[in-house]
Parts: sequence; structure tokens; C-alpha cells
Amino acid sequence: MLPEAFCRRYMHLVWERDVSVLPVWERWLVWAVRIAHVLVRDLASGDLNLRAMSLVYTTLLSIVPLLALSFSVLKAFGAHNQIRPMLLQALAPLGEKGVEITDRVIEFVNNIKVGVLGAVGLVLLFYTVISLMQKIEDNFNFIWRVHRRRSIARRFSDYLSVIIFAPVLVFAAMALSTAALHTDLVQAMMQVRPLGSLISLFTDLLPFLLVIAAFTFVYVFIPNTRVRFHAALGGAIVAGVLWQLTGWIFAAFVVGSAKYAAIYSAFATLILFMIWLYAGWLILLLGSSIAFYLQNPRFITPTAQRVLVLSNRMKEQLALAIMAVIGRHYYARQHPCDIECLAAELGAAGELVEPVAEVLEARGFIERVEDPDGCYLPAVPLDDTPVGELLDAIRSAEEGVNLSLEQLRTPAPVNHTMERMEAALQEVVAGKVLRDLMDETAVPDKPSGTQS
Repeated sequence: MLPEAFCRRYMHLVWERDVSVLPVWERWLVWAVRIAHVLVRDLASGDLNLRAMSLVYTTLLSIVPLLALSFSVLKAFGAHNQIRPMLLQALAPLGEKGVEITDRVIEFVNNIKVGVLGAVGLVLLFYTVISLMQKIEDNFNFIWRVHRRRSIARRFSDYLSVIIFAPVLVFAAMALSTAALHTDLVQAMMQVRPLGSLISLFTDLLPFLLVIAAFTFVYVFIPNTRVRFHAALGGAIVAGVLWQLTGWIFAAFVVGSAKYAAIYSAFATLILFMIWLYAGWLILLLGSSIAFYLQNPRFITPTAQRVLVLSNRMKEQLALAIMAVIGRHYYARQHPCDIECLAAELGAAGELVEPVAEVLEARGFIERVEDPDGCYLPAVPLDDTPVGELLDAIRSAEEGVNLSLEQLRTPAPVNHTMERMEAALQEVVAGKVLRDLMDETAVPDKPSGTQS
């Protein structure tokens, strides 16, 4: 345990001071220490470690089908020979073991004949790849506190677009950068001392910059929520630095791991590959966590705040407020609200708003438009739907066949008290409809046509 005096001093310097009045350099230093604190806390909780290990298992099952699809796409562009150099670069820290693994994987990929697989085999091939992408999305959604997956249609369209176009874009970026560096103009500029040094530096940094660009794309695209570019870029830069540092450390470890090869024999290569996969996925998840905290600084707290729990009265008030905001946007003919818009208007965290909105959607009060924003519209006539119906829906949201009030053996006085409370509530909301929840000054006449 750390000394109590040190802990008090640490809390004062890092968490209790107002960073807005600090010098810029000290402000950035405090924020960096705070983010490092919450990352260490997340690692200590074990969630990221378990998810990285689960992704290792899924990757082992899916890497050959994934590369087979990429191979087929690149083959159409005459660039299928680029898979091996990219794999060698990704597995470079494994040294000779990386070359061995690359050759074996390429051999497996070459053995897959799409025409021989048949319809069932082709479906299983796509299913394996889609399952990997879905597993990755689930882990990123966990980090971003997102409870809803993409719809099935969006899963297939989004995942397949990445699987098909990502290899082409990566190859195009590498080819264009290589071609640009070998043009006559660039070669002439390299003869000038300052410019030549800068171009050489850029050439050395190009693989690192491509890694950062790839990580940024992953952080923006994979989570089923809107990720701001600056947050994704910040997480990608840190993850890229960790990737390079880990690669150097792992390469040194592999060089001195002769005794492990003697112990594990033929399994040594597989074990080293799994360790490197684990390190890579853990770095990728850590970068996503950094992006999350950069976009949601309210979660940067000295104590764990993984799950926020709503009280019963907050659920009821939040449900009424969500309905009011969605209705106001509808009647004012404004752009419909998504979760982020609702959270901003209500001053609540998105992970608190989303479960309540899901209950309202499941009970048929609102409907979610399946566009890239996932916006909400009213699904019931606001002029005719009683407020009491919405309150009943949100109060009984968790009840079901195996969990209901009828199953409770409560004393008669308790039942009587609850009946009086229900009667009082119904008296308060009697005659009120959902449109009454909105600000009357902000509600124009009802637009022509009926709501769905």
C-alpha cells in the first residue's frame, strides 16, 4: 500500500485542482496523468485483458478466411502479392517466427478455392469473417458504453465494405506513397540538404503514420456511436507509439527466447504468435479507451465509474423528457434527435439516455430511423396518447412473466398503500397527453397528415 501522505498529495495535485487556471503545460500534464490513472484502473479491473484474449481466439479462427477474402479482392486488382509483405511487416517483431507464420498462413489462403467451397462453404466463410467483425464491434461498444449493435442490414453492408475496400485502400496508399517518393521532383528535392533530410525522415516515419491512419479509421468506424475525429486521432497516436515500442520490446524478447523454443518445441511459434496477437489487441483496445476519455472527459474520475445506475424517479422523468424533446423536434420540423442529441439537450450521459430510449422504442412510443445517425421519431399520436400510458410502460419495463408484482407476497397494508399511490398518480396525469409535455410556446399547429 502507498503511504497515506503520498496519496493525499497525489489526490490534491492531480484531482482536486482546477485545471482551467493552470499554465498550459501543467494543464496537459495533469490531464495526461489523469488519463493514465483511469487506463491503469481499467487494466486492473481485468475487462480489457479478458476482451483482448477473446479476440485472440476469434482471430485465430478467422484470420485465414479474412485473408482469403482480401486475397480475392486484391487479386482482381492484380495486387494479391501485397498480402505477404503486409503480413511480414505486422509480424516483424516475431523475427524468423514471423516469416514462418506468414508462409504458413499464405499457404492456407492459397489452399482455399472459392469455386470448390460450394454455397455452404462460401456462406461459412463469410459468416466467420462477419463474426470476427461483430466481436470487434462488441468490444469497442463495451469501451464506449454503447448497448445497441448495428442492425443486421448495416452489419453486412458496413462490414463487407470494410473487408472489400480496406485492402484496396491500404494497397493504394502504399503504392501512391512509394510512387511519389520515386518521382523526379522528389528525387531532385532530396538533393537539397534541408529538404532531403525532411523527406528521409518522412520515409522513415511513413509506416508509423500508416499505422496511426489505420487506427484512426478503426476508432471512428467500428463503435456504433459517433466518434469525433480529434478523439480518434488522439487515441490512434498513443496506440501507434505503444505499437512501435511493444514491437521493439517483443523483438528483443524473441531474440532471447531460445530456451522457450527448447521447452515448447513446435508449439513455441504458436505461443509467440498468440502473445503478439494479445499485445496487439490490448494496444488497440487501450487506444479506443483513450479516444473515449478524450471525447467524454466526465468519466475521468479518481474512482471507478464503469456503470451508471438510474434511480426510479430519474427513469420516469428522463422518459417524459425524451418524449418531449422528440415531439418538439417533430412538430418544429427540425432534424430528428439521435442519442447524442438527446443527451446534449437533456444534460445527461448518453449511456443513461439510451436504455430509457430503448424501452420507449420497445413499447412502441418512438421509432428509430435506420439511417447513419439512428434518429428517433414519435410512433404514436402525441395529441391522443395519455401520459399515464408512458409512465406505466417505463415503470413496468423490467417486469415479465417470471418477474411481476403478482408474484410478491406483500402484506395487505403495503398493497393498500401502493393502490393509493397509483390512484394519486393517475389523478395527477388524468387528461394529460404527451403533447402537454412540450413547451407550448415551441409547439406550432399540428402539421397536416397523421403520425405513424
